Amino acid sequence: MQRNQWKAASAQLLKHWSRSGISQVPNTTAESQAKAVSWLESHASFVFEASDPAIHGANVDGLSNSQVTPPITANWVAEPSSQRQTVPIAPQSVTESSLERFAEPNPSVIPSSAPRPTTPIAAMQPGVVGVWNSKSLPILEREVAFDELNAQVVECRKCEEIVCRRQRTVFGVGALNARVVMFGEAPGADEDRLGEPFVGAAGQLLDKILVASGLKRPEVYILNSLKCRPPNNRTPAEAEIENCRPFFEAQLETIQPEYIVCWGAVAVRAVLGSTDSVGRLRGRFHSYRGAKVLVTYHPSYLLRTPDAKKLTWEDMKMLMKDMGLPIPGKS
Repeated sequence: MQRNQWKAASAQLLKHWSRSGISQVPNTTAESQAKAVSWLESHASFVFEASDPAIHGANVDGLSNSQVTPPITANWVAEPSSQRQTVPIAPQSVTESSLERFAEPNPSVIPSSAPRPTTPIAAMQPGVVGVWNSKSLPILEREVAFDELNAQVVECRKCEEIVCRRQRTVFGVGALNARVVMFGEAPGADEDRLGEPFVGAAGQLLDKILVASGLKRPEVYILNSLKCRPPNNRTPAEAEIENCRPFFEAQLETIQPEYIVCWGAVAVRAVLGSTDSVGRLRGRFHSYRGAKVLVTYHPSYLLRTPDAKKLTWEDMKMLMKDMGLPIPGKS
């Protein structure tokens, strides 16, 4: 294994620990440390120079599997497993027919290559990674923070035109340690009635997109820029987005996802602060604090404009590739 691969694997492991709520790293004994040092000294060339087959248990340079496994033991100091909630994102088998139902192979009338944006936004540059404003919290603390935040949402009365008409607030739903946050626009009639985002026709299409992408609804977190339904499903006003900003920004800061998918122009305005069209912004990653942001068309728009499904599927494949998930139909 090359030295940079060793470091990358270690960094990825630490990120998974943090996302799962582990707040302390392994605590080894003096004896195990001495054994580890002795093993590294005798196998240094193997650790940093051997090829990838060693990672998968293959014999390298005549060494058996037992010889290439360092004799390291550790006393783990972590939260009890009963207090941790981990939601692994496992690749899901997707048939070709299921993909066709989502990404219809009709010739698109929408340009596949969009021009560059004209409004300055936080573009994701190679090698540049943003940061979150606070440290990552264990799952139990995230649950407490969300309970308190949801109580504030229920009591909010800032948008006078909306609050007198709403049935229920729509806070959000999903895994609090999600790698991906699905960020929508505002609740509709079904969401206002049930108190959950993306449960109507657009939500059913979103579920199909997730399945086709190898994701599951419980593995992601779903929220909207607004917590209440605007009258007659009108486009949210700028003042209404700003009234809800403290809520959705606190949610994002608590979850600290690796990726945020902005579904539609309103989500783009809320997360990126850009008024450019979805067509101008899609096709590449942008940034919001410590997350990569992907822009694509809202499922409601896809229901009205089926030819745009092909473009959204291209966006989702870009997300899957960056996440390290297998792309269906690609060997």
